[in-house]
Amino acid sequence: MSTANLAVRPLTRDTWDDFETVMGANGGARGCWCMHWRLSMDEWMEGKGDGNKAAMRDLAERKTPPGVVAYVDDEPIAWCGFGDRSDFPRMQRSSLLKPIDDEPVISLTCLFIKKGHRGEGLCSALIVAVCDHLAETSGTRTVEAYPVDPAKGRKAGADNAMTGIASAFVAAGFTEIARPRSDRPVMRYSLR
Repeated sequence: MSTANLAVRPLTRDTWDDFETVMGANGGARGCWCMHWRLSMDEWMEGKGDGNKAAMRDLAERKTPPGVVAYVDDEPIAWCGFGDRSDFPRMQRSSLLKPIDDEPVISLTCLFIKKGHRGEGLCSALIVAVCDHLAETSGTRTVEAYPVDPAKGRKAGADNAMTGIASAFVAAGFTEIARPRSDRPVMRYSLR
């Protein structure tokens, strides 16, 4: 698939149906609806499915969108969740993903490609499109990501690949700035 026609649009009430199309009936993985980092584990489990979906819909109604839906030739094919680091309290408490410094960042927390479009080399193009969008719409200068870096010859599991794969971020121009665990780099990209 060519990514030349890849475009992103903020998640709002106007793009909500497209977001649902990308996420599918399960809301991504296990009823998440991209609320994993935004809630405590108890809140996330309690809202699993319809509750998490309703919580994300509320976020889509706000002035600052919680992410973007990606399209190829007007077909919704992917999602990227992001926000100010403070939008993700669970990440703030994580020993693995806690802040490494005081620099204000936009955190990319979820990359989700719709079934039927996975394995087509879309990840790096999606990351670039999201960063281009953020460069135009955000006052923050730095994007931070928390991908997995599976051991050579191994694949990331569905539960931890939601943050993306390190090689896709490298291809998109990100630089590793920390590695709190052997398979979890923290990577950054300067928007300006």
